[in-house]
Amino acid sequence: MSLIANLKEIRNSLPEEVTLVAVSKTKPVDDILALHQAGQLDFGENRVQELVKKQEILPDKIRWHLIGHLQKNKVKYIAGFVYMIHSVDSTALLKEINKQAEKHNRRINCLLQIRIADEDTKFGMEKEEAQEILNHCKTEYPFTNICGLMGMATFTDNQEQLRKEFRTLKLYFDYFKTYYSGMKILSMGMSGDYPIAVEEGSNLVRIGSLIFGTRT
Repeated sequence: MSLIANLKEIRNSLPEEVTLVAVSKTKPVDDILALHQAGQLDFGENRVQELVKKQEILPDKIRWHLIGHLQKNKVKYIAGFVYMIHSVDSTALLKEINKQAEKHNRRINCLLQIRIADEDTKFGMEKEEAQEILNHCKTEYPFTNICGLMGMATFTDNQEQLRKEFRTLKLYFDYFKTYYSGMKILSMGMSGDYPIAVEEGSNLVRIGSLIFGTRT
């Protein structure tokens, strides 16, 4: 199937309220441009250097999402244009995002990454740190817009474990929503597990290989 056909198939499988981020890391700009011309607005990259290079030559209307682990010293390179940073996994990183966003006089959309996976390689903060951030976000991080949570499940074929981890994040999301009105986005689910994530309440999925093909 073609890229466009793959994109349409994924879109047709998603409820209308679920945002699709096409994960374009390592993929050529021609592929991204073809999907954008077919109506795809949101693209995800996990490496700052690659994201910057692509942003410079692709249309301004593309909404770029930084979905990978982000080092503090790299924030300055994307602060002027990035649409959303999914991987805010510490208070220190959020402070740097706020600092760099202020220099550009803009608010950067951010998701707090919560650790839900049973894997040491996965990043993320605990619920308590997220709560502390939300308690002070308007006064301490005025140049950020904390608009939701993100979590990456364990890499496993065990569907019950996946459901348990997604359900945990949905519970946190619902709890934070009760007192923080900005909590709108629950980002969970990738190519291998997105149908389960959507069933458990995700309204943003990050899909790469099902659209672009397997990475080599």
